[in-house]
Amino acid sequence: MPPVRGYLHPKTATGASSLIPSPPWRYSGDLLTVEYRTDPARVRELLPEPLQLADDDPGAVALIWADWQSCSASGDELLDPVRAQYKEAFAVVRCRYRGQTYSRCVYIWVDKDFAIARGLHQGYPKKLGSIHQTRPHPYGPAPRIEAGARFGATLAAADRRLAQAVVTLREPSDTDGFVNAHPMAHHRWLPSIEKGKGLALDELVESGAASFEGGQPWVGDAELELFEAPTEELARLEVREPIAAYYRQVGVVWDGGRLLESGTSGAE
Repeated sequence: MPPVRGYLHPKTATGASSLIPSPPWRYSGDLLTVEYRTDPARVRELLPEPLQLADDDPGAVALIWADWQSCSASGDELLDPVRAQYKEAFAVVRCRYRGQTYSRCVYIWVDKDFAIARGLHQGYPKKLGSIHQTRPHPYGPAPRIEAGARFGATLAAADRRLAQAVVTLREPSDTDGFVNAHPMAHHRWLPSIEKGKGLALDELVESGAASFEGGQPWVGDAELELFEAPTEELARLEVREPIAAYYRQVGVVWDGGRLLESGTSGAE
């Protein structure tokens, strides 16, 4: 009998039905980033052991909207756009592990199943959501990338709006923020199939871009609102002080990560 194939389920004789292809995964996207400060205690409660608060600016948060086109190494998905295009919104904080500062995604919503599957592999806590952001365009009423341009962004899940922002660009910038500027420290968790046996998979992993290119970042100001919802906790990262907002177009390749340690998170 031939083996079943596929990077992730469903595995079949050909592997063509697999929800995601094997890495590398390539991305082109427009990113809107809103950085602000919250109560560091609200960040700390989202960091399982052995992660600790960042030494510098421990309450800093980045809420990021991204409009992506993505593909495997072949690039075939770009010519079948339903397999390539998706949107996401995610909250990033910083943390410390063995003296090094990491970024960590603590909440994230996407609008396609293949993006959720990739997140499970990478350690991103992805859930389904409804995500929208203003797209720039050189003609018509859409904003250009220039001083005074205004972009809106919204996030909803389970019929409830969770966040909305309006970003006004001010000037070109040397950076597109500092909160999401480090390697990611994520946990990969999977409960045992046997009740009471804890986690079958419990890994702290590091990952980041295998390669990166980006356009000119722009900095500006943001009006950001977060909303309560019965099954979401983003609003606990309440806005206490705005930092800045950014717009940037980027290209990224993700091609795996490395194990930092296993079996020590104490997650339930």
